[in-house]
Amino acid sequence: MKQCLAEFIGTFFFCFAGIAAILSTRQPLESGAGLVGIALAHGLAVSIAVSVFGGVSGAHINPAVTCGMLATGRIKLPMAASYIVFQCLGSALAAFLCTIIFAPEAVRSANLGIPLPPAAEIMEVSTPVVLLVEFILTFLLVTVVFGTAVDERGKAVKICGFAIGLTVTMDILAGGAVTGASMNPARSFGPALIRGHWDLHWCYWVAPIAGAVVAAMIYHHLILSNEE
Repeated sequence: MKQCLAEFIGTFFFCFAGIAAILSTRQPLESGAGLVGIALAHGLAVSIAVSVFGGVSGAHINPAVTCGMLATGRIKLPMAASYIVFQCLGSALAAFLCTIIFAPEAVRSANLGIPLPPAAEIMEVSTPVVLLVEFILTFLLVTVVFGTAVDERGKAVKICGFAIGLTVTMDILAGGAVTGASMNPARSFGPALIRGHWDLHWCYWVAPIAGAVVAAMIYHHLILSNEE
């Protein structure tokens, strides 16, 4: 149970920081943080959450990461399912609290921070592009997760939280303007549930999980090989 609680709190931490950073850029606050500030908020939150909860649950805080661990036999199916449920609950709570804290106009204009293509371009960014970008971003993220938090050679350096957080920041800077750079089905689920906004939502489950599983399998079978 403590592992599930760690996943709940860690995902809440990450989603609250990310959603709040996005809403803070909208009226009436208009923090001026922009994409860089939003990327840093997400990256710093991940870095801290991984450092705090890594020793408890592995700090997946992302259903895609959990699926990558499941695909390589690092977590059993019942525990993986429990992780994903608690991750989604943490995200939903974060989104709900943000609707209470921030002005309704900020929530509306930012659509509660749901990772999506920009509103003006949502009909122009094709579904295959969304799937491809989210696949690539999550592939990069999970490769770093395996290289720093799973591979004993990387774990010895003790930089996994920092490296994973930087990768999230990098991915948001690279893909945020195209798809919203979710990389995390739970990050998409919470605000989508609270807002009742499900446009393209399936893409933000399929592509990150696919990218995570491919990255996990490649690292496990081709890079780790017989090192473990």
